[in-house]
Amino acid sequence: MKTVAVIDIGKTNAKVALVDLERFEEIAVRKTPNLVLADGPYPHFDIERLWRFILASLAALHREHPVEGITVTTHGATAVLLDEEGRLALPVLDYEYTGPDTLAEEYDEARPPFLETGSPRLPMGLNIGAQLFWQQCTFPEHFANVVSILTYAQYWSYRLTGIKTTELTSLGCHTDLWNPRAGTFSTLVDKQGWRGLFAPVHKAGEVIGGLLQPLAEEAGLPPGLPVYCGIHDSNASLLPHLLTRGAPFSVVSTGTWVITLAVGGAAAELDETRDTLINVNALGDPVPSARFMGGRAFSMIVGEDPPAASPDAEARVLAAGHMLLPSVPGGSGPFPSASPRWTAEEKSRDPSERLAIVSFHLALMTATCLDLIGAKGEIVVEGPFAANAAYLRMLAAATGRPVLANRLSTTGTSLGAACLAARARVRTGAEAFKDEIPPAYGDYAVAWKRATAQHVKATAGLKPIGG
Repeated sequence: MKTVAVIDIGKTNAKVALVDLERFEEIAVRKTPNLVLADGPYPHFDIERLWRFILASLAALHREHPVEGITVTTHGATAVLLDEEGRLALPVLDYEYTGPDTLAEEYDEARPPFLETGSPRLPMGLNIGAQLFWQQCTFPEHFANVVSILTYAQYWSYRLTGIKTTELTSLGCHTDLWNPRAGTFSTLVDKQGWRGLFAPVHKAGEVIGGLLQPLAEEAGLPPGLPVYCGIHDSNASLLPHLLTRGAPFSVVSTGTWVITLAVGGAAAELDETRDTLINVNALGDPVPSARFMGGRAFSMIVGEDPPAASPDAEARVLAAGHMLLPSVPGGSGPFPSASPRWTAEEKSRDPSERLAIVSFHLALMTATCLDLIGAKGEIVVEGPFAANAAYLRMLAAATGRPVLANRLSTTGTSLGAACLAARARVRTGAEAFKDEIPPAYGDYAVAWKRATAQHVKATAGLKPIGG
């Protein structure tokens, strides 16, 4: 196998990328927004639009280069409920919908403790268990028609092959459904009577079947094309490093969510109130992790296409000590209850300075997450933030550890998912960030942590790292 197509569905955007396995790089890409529909019983993903995009992209890519296999990676916090005919029994819930919060008290009584699952209690539908509980209680007639529950990446594998599966990394990402130390479903699954509904559990790298004949004909692809089970996106970013790098190290996967994962770090007592958790990696091992919505914060404050943060602008921000304190958006991350605060007037800020302030803020939020999970050794940054020099400089200053940036692609998830394919020549693309870091960056990091400690104490009553 020389090329593999990767279906990569993030919370904000979806893409299909063709990866050359020998060069281990993307050679063609198709992209589309991941839309949420407001019709029906609740906000839900536009599954059929994504499906048409996937088939059209596979067909177009195959006309340019032969597609020899298909893998899948998707965001977490999403399950798909199928009826006896393999159709959706209920729409695929947008995990940012607040509906599940209406049964928060009841769900809190039902869910397992953090010590069992490593899943923090999260708002909205960020725990799949909360989604299923709410759907079962709110739409009992529809839920009664459910015969199969699939994790999200594996739903797309099912559409391609007709074979229903679930998978370890997707079950083990803050779902409340999995006991990562025991390697089995949590007590919640049996308590709610769901165990018999979950499709069989497979590993991400297993070939679960071949492309269905009608789909092959529709897209002009070879029939029986091997389709891999698929992987949760943050674990896709981690996988190349698991295969090539010695512990200890940490990976920072950036996108809508910034996910920090520590491999071989110091033992840390995770705090579920601060969005720390246990992920399960592609090898089946528990990985201490922490998260915040860094990409969402960036787009909310800066926009999609900001000017570069010039060194002069960074210097002015450092000299003036202008800061953005947590949290944007609220409700998750290491300071979930803290309201954001600018230490200088936000609206009057020069766009380049504004970008510098936000980049520094995101780096310092990342450093806080790394502290919370006991991260040690090199820090590898994947995804869009890997191209943000202001972010990388502040992250290096705040942690005092080597920082590497993945220059192979704008997102590490597609290449990580390509590692699932046989005979992939895995390269991480991580290059050392060697910019000289003036002392002012370290001074700013110390001041930000101090200001954040005071801010959080005043607004949320939480105890930050070092506070």
